[in-house]
Amino acid sequence: MTLHRDQPIPEPPATTLDCLIVGGGIHGVHVAARLIGEAGVPADRLRILDPGARLLERWRSRTATTGMSHLRSPSVHHLDLDPMSLQRFAGKRTRRTAGLFTPPFERPALELFNAHCDHVEEAFGLAGLHLRDRAVGCAVDETGVEVQLGGGGVVRTDHLVLAMGIGERPRWPDWAPREDPGIHHVFDPGFDDWPVDRSSVAVVGGGISAGHVALRLLSEGHRVELVSRHPLRQHQFDSDPGWLGPKFTMKFHREPDFDRRRAMITEARHVGSVPPEMGRALRRAIARGRLAWREHRVTGLERTTAGLRLTLDQAEALEVDRVLLATGFESARPGGPMIDHLVRSESLPCAGCGYPIVDACLRWHPRIFVTGPLAELELGPVSRNIAGARRAGDRIVEALSPPRRAAV
Repeated sequence: MTLHRDQPIPEPPATTLDCLIVGGGIHGVHVAARLIGEAGVPADRLRILDPGARLLERWRSRTATTGMSHLRSPSVHHLDLDPMSLQRFAGKRTRRTAGLFTPPFERPALELFNAHCDHVEEAFGLAGLHLRDRAVGCAVDETGVEVQLGGGGVVRTDHLVLAMGIGERPRWPDWAPREDPGIHHVFDPGFDDWPVDRSSVAVVGGGISAGHVALRLLSEGHRVELVSRHPLRQHQFDSDPGWLGPKFTMKFHREPDFDRRRAMITEARHVGSVPPEMGRALRRAIARGRLAWREHRVTGLERTTAGLRLTLDQAEALEVDRVLLATGFESARPGGPMIDHLVRSESLPCAGCGYPIVDACLRWHPRIFVTGPLAELELGPVSRNIAGARRAGDRIVEALSPPRRAAV
């Protein structure tokens, strides 16, 4: 069952659930599949709470907007249980055409990855478990957790998994007025106002999203100025692959100081970087005069009779028709007022950065688990990506699986 925007919001379940997952993105969907497929949670005792018209709606919208063709992650990082599931799924297609995977690390095409996500949703019946609503409040008592919904209902559950990301708060620079129709953040909800007529566009940002946007606009015939505060940074992944194994994680977990853990995460992340094949494409476009890379900080913006004028530090002003912001997201803890209240009411432990201090199974409270950004002080810099979702699934499944009987 796929819900569309004109369909009514489903009623909350009348009985107490075994598990409610707040967030229907990459992390929420993967954890749901793992709990049903490995932890033995009955499907009718689990729900995924998300305001989107369908699960993974934000993922699909944003990857389509930027023009992504292949993932940055290798083929073993996906939403199914078995790491080789995506490879097998590709092999079963009627014709395994070139481009389904690209080197290095057999990275899947976005179209293939999304088709595999559909396959996972169908295999575990996840679309039918989607509660299309938003969590606005949360309270814990001796019998479970009660979640208040934006639509007015409540859901009671034995266990709550907080799988919220940072995607609801795109970062708008101070100099960018939100009311100007010529300025958009590419990750604003519902953004689809791409230039139709060929025009001059300034893309502000220097990471993978900015690179995708710039290359998409070039392919559509626009004149593109890419404005970044730093030179082109090239890394295959958003953090060193050593964070996927004991090479770096052993030291991270031995560190008892959570402020120091936060510093290690910040240092490890390759913020504002692009993978090598994108770096090559951008350099080719620059060398051929199709793309201008301006390494400057934007200090101001004004509207003129000709369009928009960006003021740059130590450079002449830049005049364009449109400005597209690819400046990422705010770094504040996800969850907003609901999580703020939950922290206060239940005295949940937080580090100096405001993020949860959890146990090895990602428990923030005996009934509350976290994944995604909320789990990064335990999982490290990979916590937010697909590999982090799989690691979180390992920990949560271990905690919620029924105890195994010892062999006689």
